[in-house]
Amino acid sequence: MNTVPAQHQRVLSGMRPTGLLHLGHYHGVLKNWVNLQHEYECFFFVADWHALTTEYENPGIIAESSNDMVIDWLAAGVSPGASKIFIQSRVPEHAELHLLLSMITPLGWLERVPTFKDQQAKLKEKDLATYGFLGYPLLQSADILVYKAGQVPVGEDQVAHVELTREVARRFNHIYGREIGFEEKAESAISKMGKKNAKMFREYRKSYQEQGDAQALDVARALLESQQNISIGDKERLFGYLEGAGKIILPEPKALLTKASKMPGLDGQKMSKSYRNTIALRDSTDDIEKKMRTMPTDPARVRRTDPGDPKNCPVWQFHEVYSDEQTCEWVQEGCKSAGIGCVECKQPVIDAVIAELKPIQERAKEYIDDPSAVKAIVDEGCEAARDVARDTLEEVRKAMGLG
Repeated sequence: MNTVPAQHQRVLSGMRPTGLLHLGHYHGVLKNWVNLQHEYECFFFVADWHALTTEYENPGIIAESSNDMVIDWLAAGVSPGASKIFIQSRVPEHAELHLLLSMITPLGWLERVPTFKDQQAKLKEKDLATYGFLGYPLLQSADILVYKAGQVPVGEDQVAHVELTREVARRFNHIYGREIGFEEKAESAISKMGKKNAKMFREYRKSYQEQGDAQALDVARALLESQQNISIGDKERLFGYLEGAGKIILPEPKALLTKASKMPGLDGQKMSKSYRNTIALRDSTDDIEKKMRTMPTDPARVRRTDPGDPKNCPVWQFHEVYSDEQTCEWVQEGCKSAGIGCVECKQPVIDAVIAELKPIQERAKEYIDDPSAVKAIVDEGCEAARDVARDTLEEVRKAMGLG
């Protein structure tokens, strides 16, 4: 069972606005967001401050890409009615919490984040010797904690960032969760649960703390979730009291692992604008056909009559994403026997990509033609996000003696 209270079962995720979105974004992120918004309270944000860590010399692309990205989200099916869509820099509480958390975060924690050195190695052409780049994992922590998000959808390469967030939250709660009169307030909150529930809660707490009974901990958490007559503050207090800690001011999030995108680039590598191997969500039909018809194929097939092997061909990876079993069998047999040519092999995936993008592009055009609608969605999302963020900052400031 998740240690985060039910009222904090939120999902937080963001994307850096550094260019047009492509099929890799759609299959790797947006499809997942569309599903999550029906299961959780979702907050999706344009991470424009994060984009500055690597694009501070080229900020123009950030403003332009931010609006385009929101349109692509909406066109892909992210619903403003089911999720909050907002711009990071328009919720200044992110920055304030980042500053406050920086006061208690050891420097070594940031230096050991795996992507810190990886990105420096991959982006040698950029000047990344800045505090902003070193501190961006902590800004990510602030992004998550300011909404008390319980679930953070990430790939395996980002799990370390969520773990850093958990450590920061744990350290913050340890330092500032021991409010004056904590145990008295916790006992007072238990009494509000009613005699029967209070007795059960105390028994479960004792079983967990004295015997390490994990099942008792889970049942006690579920009991707390069901209580209607105690405040959110008291619930947070009792979650900490149950585990032998102080008041949980900043709940620890969990990484919600997402499947790695199977969407390859046009050259067989991961689809990335850095490799110039992308199909953008708004590419025209002519552009898509041109890009895919010029895709490299199995180098063994020099002539039409030469047999090949699909596993050596980037086009086959597209078939694995878009084609049904019958088509895949046709490709396997036709390629290995030279029964079909590469042009024939590409046509089904060209048709499939165009068919997939057509409704997305039609919806995108509607939003492009009505910029006021996009602005209203973002304005509403920013205000809703600020309402939640303000509440968290009020608690944080009070805990740190800044209220």
